[in-house]
Amino acid sequence: MGIGGISIWQLLIILLIVIMLFGTKRLKGLGSDLGEAIKGLRNSMGNDEVQSIENSPAQTIDAQTRKIEDPMQKH
Repeated sequence: MGIGGISIWQLLIILLIVIMLFGTKRLKGLGSDLGEAIKGLRNSMGNDEVQSIENSPAQTIDAQTRKIEDPMQKH
């Protein structure tokens, strides 16, 4: 018994049929396209985090009192 009741031989036969139907060039292209999509997704997720940090309200330190003040609040 393999994964979910499918033996390793059945998986190999399915793999062989997929290769015969699509060919190795098309499967290679599909794999590279999938990899590019995942890389783009990771880059966009990483850029969102950087942008959210840049867009967050900044805090300044008053040199005389040494306390943290929010620049959006007016005295």
